Parts: sequence; C-alpha cells; structure tokens
Amino acid sequence: MTVLERFLKYVTFDTESSEDTNTTPSTPGQRVFAEELVKELKALGLEEISIDENSYVMATLPANTQKPVPVIGFIAHLDTSPDLTGKNVKPRVVTYTGDPIVLSEKENIILSAEMFPELNDYPGQELVVTDGKTLLGADDKAGVAAIIGAMQYLKEHPETEHGKIRIAFTPDEEIGAGANHFDVEKFGCKWAYTVDGGQLGELEYENFNAAVTKIRFKGLNVHPGYAKNKMVNASLLAVEFASWLPVPQRPEHTTGYEGFFHLTAMHGTVEEATLSYIIRDHDEELFRNKKEMIQFFVDQMNRLHPGSTTFEIRDQYYNMRKMVEDKPYIIDLAFDAMKAAGVNPIVKPIRGGTDGARLSFMGLPCPNIFTGGLNFHGRYEFLPVQSLQKSTETLVKIAELLTQKS
Repeated sequence: MTVLERFLKYVTFDTESSEDTNTTPSTPGQRVFAEELVKELKALGLEEISIDENSYVMATLPANTQKPVPVIGFIAHLDTSPDLTGKNVKPRVVTYTGDPIVLSEKENIILSAEMFPELNDYPGQELVVTDGKTLLGADDKAGVAAIIGAMQYLKEHPETEHGKIRIAFTPDEEIGAGANHFDVEKFGCKWAYTVDGGQLGELEYENFNAAVTKIRFKGLNVHPGYAKNKMVNASLLAVEFASWLPVPQRPEHTTGYEGFFHLTAMHGTVEEATLSYIIRDHDEELFRNKKEMIQFFVDQMNRLHPGSTTFEIRDQYYNMRKMVEDKPYIIDLAFDAMKAAGVNPIVKPIRGGTDGARLSFMGLPCPNIFTGGLNFHGRYEFLPVQSLQKSTETLVKIAELLTQKS
C-alpha cells in the first residue's frame, strides 16, 4: 500500500475530538482508528505492539544493525480538530493547473490562489482535497500515514541500516490532551519527532505557550418594557468585554512570533453568557501578561457591574525551545535528513502546538517535522501528494543518517 493509499483510507475514519466528554479518548472513533492501526502494524511485522485503555498505540521496528544506535521515535496523533466535522470525509485527488479548484459546485465553495496564495507553490502537482463540507484530516492522518509508510519502506529494504525505532499514535492532541497519559518510560527513546507539521520542509522546535480561558457573565432579566435601570444583559457584557481585548492581538492580525487572543466560542442570553478564548505567545513574559490582562478586565467588569463576571484559566502547554535547544544534534539530524531527501528545510516557530511540546517537558525532546498539509482545521485544507511522500522519505533518511553517524 502506498503512503497516499494509506492516507486516503485513514481520512475515512471519523476521529474528531471533543472537549465535552471528559474521557480518553474523547470520542469513540479514535479507538476504532487505533485498533485498525494495530492490525496494520501487525501485518507489517512490527514488534512490541501495544494499545492501552486510553488508545495510545506503540510499536517497535527492531534494529537491523549491530552498531550502537540511539533509540528514537516518531509520533503522530489520531484525532482531528473539532473546528469542523471530520465525518464522511470524501477525499479527491486533483492536479493543480493554476485554475480555482471547485470543491462544491452546489454551495460555491472554491479553493483558489487568490484566497490561498500558497497554492502557487504546487503547479502541476497532485493535491488531495475534499468536497468542501468537511476538513481533510491531514492534521494529523498525514503524519500517521508518513510514519507507517516509512516503517513499511524500512521493512522492505533491509539494505538500509537503522537502529531500533519506536512509533506512537496518541489521542486528543487537538484538545491539548495528547500527552496526558503518554508513558515516556515505556516508549523508551532518547528523543523523538512529532510528524505533525505543515508545508513541505517545516522543521520546528519552538511553539506557543498556550492557555485556555472561559469567561462567564451573569445578567438580570426583566421585561424589556420595564427594564430601565434594572436589566443587566449578560450577552452585552460579553460583547463589551470582547471589545476591550486589543484588536491587533487577534489571530488574523498576527504572524511569526506574535501572540494572540482567539475567541473560539460565544454563547449568550440576557441571563447568562460565556466567552471561550485560547491565549498564545512564544515569549513567557508576554504570555503571562496576556493572562493577567484577562484578570484585569474581569476585575474591571466587576467594578462596573458588581458580581457579574467570573472566569477560569488553564495552561495547556509551554514552548519546547528551552528543552531542545541544548541538544542541537536532534535538529541537525532532521535538517540533514530533509536535505538528503531533496527538501529545503524551513526552520520556523510553530504557530500552534504539538504533543511534542508537552513531551519535551516530560523528558522526551521532541521537535516537529512537516507532513505537507496546508490550511488545517477547515474546509480548504489540502495535501500535496509529493509533500506527503517527501515526509515519509525524510523519516527514512533520519533513521539511515543516524545509523551512519553513530
């Protein structure tokens, strides 16, 4: 089975995660997908295959060399983002000619270079797209496909020497819970790479510090005809609060190392309302300042409307740079592997997070490698087939070069 065939199969599994279930995995489809992967790993002849009660899958490709090679790992996640449904994904492979790609003629959903200029990097290439009604799921089923594709290649090409390689697939990465039950000791690696990046060549060892907050507003509802000096509209309090946060620090106005406040959901009536935000920044001090700003504005709202506003805030993960930068050989190996695969490495900060961020703080240094996918978390997501193949080839080269250098 080719890596593309694997990917096209994997996206048919509905593995959208959920923040509302308080279970691991958060949705049953992830378990179904995990069990299917276990079957495939057994068929490939991998060893030490396990799936635990939380649907963490691990397996081993044994070394085929007598050299003392460090044990390394590759990690991807099972779930897809809850930002858009991953049910009934209908992938299509199209050749990009430069013309707009009609995803859904009926609903006039069109993928074009005018909206997404990055399409211009892939003239004449095959792209995997959807019908415009779901996300594609390249985040991170492309990573799963690339890892298993690399293991298949190494099994079928014993002339390529490699050390012991461990692989793992985790649930619920998209809701920040992917490392919650990851057994680093059982995984048994010196370091690992998450295969969860975007465009061709991305190599990342810096990520956002991340937090999530929910702000609740309590109102007072009376008949609107008699509301003067009595009514407190909770929904309007929420709108007012949202207007206080700095507009330039919204995701649509930031890039590079710039952090943001991202309003992910809002619900409201006159009686009560909620705002849900994710908070992101690469810099620790700026990250702390953003959280303090939420506290300041909550206090301000309560000064204006006593007892109206409460909030909760929770850190999700931190910037892995401090855990990786003193081990430059980990980055250098991936850099050299990309070049050996004919890929131009693009070292850049992740404007997001991966399981690797938390795993790095758990004692498993874990930079991030590209899968090739673009426009994650939405209906315009697409995956250049050649980039997915290069992701697979990069993983093979990492194993090969590590053995040569050992």
